[in-house]
Amino acid sequence: MAEHRHHWIRATHRSAAADARTGLDLPELLATVSAHRRLRGPYTAVGGILRAVVPDALVRCPEAVARHDVEILSTAPELRPVVRATRETLTSLAIPKERTRFYSRLRTLRITHGLVEFLTAYVRSLDDGPRTLAVEDVQHADPTDQEFLAVLLRRADPALLTVVIGTGPDAPAVPEGPVEAPLPPALAAHCAVLDVDAAPQPLPADPARAWVDGDGTSDDPRTEQAYLALPADRRAALHDRRYRELTALAEESLGHGALTWHAQYGGDPAGTGIPALRRALDTCIDLGFYHATVELGERGLTLTGPDQDLDAWWAFTTKMTTSLAALGLPERSLPFYTEARALSTHPLVHMQAAYATSMLYTRHFEPGERDHLVARGWINLAIALAEQLPDPKERVARAVFNRNGLALIELHQGNLTGALTLLDSCLATLDETLDPDEHALHRSVLRHNRAQVTGQLGMHEESIADFTEVITLDPNYAEYHFDRGIARRGLGRPVEALADFEQAVRLSPPFPEAYYNRADVRAELGDLEGAVDDFGYVLELDPAFPDAHLNRGGLLLALGRLQDAWQDAEAGLALTPNSPELWCLKAQLHVEAGAAEEALRALGFALAAAPEYAPAWALRGGLAYEQGDLPAALSALERAAELSPDPEIRFNLAVALRESGRPERAAELLDTLLSEEEDPDVRAERDRCLAAG
Repeated sequence: MAEHRHHWIRATHRSAAADARTGLDLPELLATVSAHRRLRGPYTAVGGILRAVVPDALVRCPEAVARHDVEILSTAPELRPVVRATRETLTSLAIPKERTRFYSRLRTLRITHGLVEFLTAYVRSLDDGPRTLAVEDVQHADPTDQEFLAVLLRRADPALLTVVIGTGPDAPAVPEGPVEAPLPPALAAHCAVLDVDAAPQPLPADPARAWVDGDGTSDDPRTEQAYLALPADRRAALHDRRYRELTALAEESLGHGALTWHAQYGGDPAGTGIPALRRALDTCIDLGFYHATVELGERGLTLTGPDQDLDAWWAFTTKMTTSLAALGLPERSLPFYTEARALSTHPLVHMQAAYATSMLYTRHFEPGERDHLVARGWINLAIALAEQLPDPKERVARAVFNRNGLALIELHQGNLTGALTLLDSCLATLDETLDPDEHALHRSVLRHNRAQVTGQLGMHEESIADFTEVITLDPNYAEYHFDRGIARRGLGRPVEALADFEQAVRLSPPFPEAYYNRADVRAELGDLEGAVDDFGYVLELDPAFPDAHLNRGGLLLALGRLQDAWQDAEAGLALTPNSPELWCLKAQLHVEAGAAEEALRALGFALAAAPEYAPAWALRGGLAYEQGDLPAALSALERAAELSPDPEIRFNLAVALRESGRPERAAELLDTLLSEEEDPDVRAERDRCLAAG
């Protein structure tokens, strides 16, 4: 079947997997790349693919390159000379000392979807048939490559691009922490499996050198054993020679992988290894490659401590712990901060550890483990330490940063006014003390936070003004447009909201929330077909996205595409079997098919799942009315009206009351509706009630 035309070769040796590929009936080869993270760190495989195809794509489909420039340049930095960056943000441009915001861990998933779409567009631009992509060493892939391959296997049509995955005998390990697109289930779902067992290739003449020259990626354990048998100085000399060779290539992504390995184990770990690891550490955390940042931090801490190189030790520690929190592993961060406080007396270490510990307790821990009082204690210490710093501008910048953290705690404790007061004070202090071009990123973060707080306080126009100002400061940051769209939609301004959602879609690699909200607004504005398309794309990005099946199914029902709506109802219930909304959708579809008993059964499931779900009672009342059972209709509609102020429910109840011989009660209901909003249908029904009375 088509979904099993991708292949997974599980082989004892890389060469055996390559031989096995030749025996498969595959399309023409697009590229063969290694995913071994020791080569180039995050996106080792992706970078290899992009370096192979982007030069040709610039000729065949330049619009696809331009559309996905963020994804391409984030994963293959060597392509900067030929791919122009068009959507830089304050976050991407901030100098290290002013970097106060880090990406969500989900950014890599957005990048992945964009890369899959770029690769699909490129292969479609070829005019001579489908292609095969072979990816080796996947058991050693960084989580970024694993995520990419999992999505590629699910989304790529194997009739267009056949993916051949090569691993060792076992499936790749799932990364620690929450994982949205795990690779092992994707391999099992979308690949035909081929197991290969073969003898290793003959050893090279100098196996130890082969181990080092292969950047530690050989799958023949005898090469590593030969390397380990060498004296330490000879091992270091091999690393130093290879380090010089790779440095001469001037390829940035090598600095995220092989160069760090050779520098770490070469002849000067302190002078070469620590700087190499720090460069990679800084790049990976700035790009949101958090698993790699953790690994680099752990490696860096084996080379130094607070007594040898305080700055490097603290960078390895705090960037590793920040990444652990971003990955949803905050409990692993806390012991490092405790240890740092015990090992160092440096004020900056204690200040930053206090701030980070505060954020663990107010934000990152699971809700049941959060303690906002403990968080306040730590943030107050961070503020107190910041206010003792000797440099006036650094003192202000760091104190404001920490007070922004206190504002978050106030927000979490329900003190919105206190949070707003703090944010206003922070913004005023920066304006009074710093030059206009200093800490632009943090000013935008503060203004964005203010927009969110004013919105929660009901100061909607002021909130939108704040969003507009922050967009002026950072026009390419997609989330700002998205958040303003949410605010505008909440104020009943769908046309403006649609413009914001469309801008968010244009500026960012694909993320489902933007398309989901655009779909809702399109539906509100009457573009049902466009909304259906957007909901479909949401489900392509995330097949389990909450409510996408429900909303698309409802639109398909309205469009008369009953079979398609039925498929959405079934797919949604497979994901959320106790959804009263989906059971109601199914009931409506049964009604359209003339299956009243099945509709009642579906409504029974809806009310069993949510006994106070008013739309289910309303549908039950409507169905009873259509069947001529006025007592049952009245009972159900009265219950629905008790649970919901929805005007349509009350109107239908009034009709049932009139037809049941209670026109006075019906007229009272209709008078209430007319006092809320003039409606000709309601007034006509009221006239019928008065005539009947």
